[in-house]
Amino acid sequence: MFLNDLHLTPKNKLNIMLLSRFIIGSRRLIRPICLTSVTLIAACSFNEIDHSNDFENNGRDATALKRDQLYLKESLPPGLPYPEDNFRDGLTQQQAYLNRLSDRQFQLEDTQVDLADLKHVAYEISLWLDNPKYTPHLVAHQLAGQDQRGNVQITGYYVPVMPVRHLPDEEFRYPLYRKPTQTNAEGRYPSREEIDFESALAGQDLEIAYTADLVDNFFLHVQGSGVIEYEDGEQKLLSWGGVNGHPYRSIGKELIERGEIDRADISAQSIRQWLDEHPHRMREILSTNPSYLFFSEGLEKPVGAANVPLTPLYSAAVDPSVIPLGSILLAQVPKLDASGELVGHEFRLLLAQDKGGAIKGPGHIDWYQGIGEEAHFHAGQLKHFGKVWLLLPPSKPSSY
Repeated sequence: MFLNDLHLTPKNKLNIMLLSRFIIGSRRLIRPICLTSVTLIAACSFNEIDHSNDFENNGRDATALKRDQLYLKESLPPGLPYPEDNFRDGLTQQQAYLNRLSDRQFQLEDTQVDLADLKHVAYEISLWLDNPKYTPHLVAHQLAGQDQRGNVQITGYYVPVMPVRHLPDEEFRYPLYRKPTQTNAEGRYPSREEIDFESALAGQDLEIAYTADLVDNFFLHVQGSGVIEYEDGEQKLLSWGGVNGHPYRSIGKELIERGEIDRADISAQSIRQWLDEHPHRMREILSTNPSYLFFSEGLEKPVGAANVPLTPLYSAAVDPSVIPLGSILLAQVPKLDASGELVGHEFRLLLAQDKGGAIKGPGHIDWYQGIGEEAHFHAGQLKHFGKVWLLLPPSKPSSY
């Protein structure tokens, strides 16, 4: 990537004086390694990221220049990664979403974005899809990342297919719930422990279906949507139907901090395996995350928070306070081998169409992998760092 406009704080200017020089490559800026001065050793420490994400070959560029801004303005790369055909369908849905919105502005720290900007980006990308020789009139704004060096953790999510029953029996006895219409005297909904282990919602006719595994329910809550299949073959899509308002706590992080799973081995698969091997501690661990998700019925395809169908391998869940829903992103996403080891990165366009309770701040996005077991496998392996750019017009467009 070529830097177009680099804004530095006095502290970063002092650090640059200690560096020899930047070496410019044909496609990207090669940054120097950290020197052994006291100030730079601290700046390059892995303490800049959550220790649960500090594992070997995590994809983080620890030598990148640190800065204070949420976004760093850069020029667009010479060639955008041309997407597969389903991206166009996702883009069409995204444009429909933007057209439904009333005029608004998004204040992203020192970067102000309005609805016309997002429409302009979608329009430019659609022109480029029709004519790949066309150069979109856009500027890339790199997200500061978890460490303010541009390193964004990219995890994956998917839509599972779960066998369920209409009525409970000895095996299928764990309910999936609609959102309650009433709160308690304090104006709050029950916590996960109260709902799953103390039957706080029983008798309110909120049950959609019954599953055979409470851990499956937990991961369905984390994913936010899923396809259920009843005993008679009927399938139904469950979508995000609200949350209980309690804070989200990652049980993966909890297991790392307790020394139960090494941070390099943490994944959806390793968490499931640990819970299977420690059934007597399941309540203890699941209840450390009091956040609880409710489901809604009736849609035909999985949709995100933007209320548009999700596009496998192109939709992403973001924190709308740093990336507005309806944005188009350029991302350098992790490439993993069959064992989940990072083997490189590739550029990809992503559509910001969803959000999630665990996606907070400029250091994390969730990349949608699709429906079913293959998507489940890939989503469970992703936990590595990449880089993300918000695409914006070079100046305010007039109207579209």
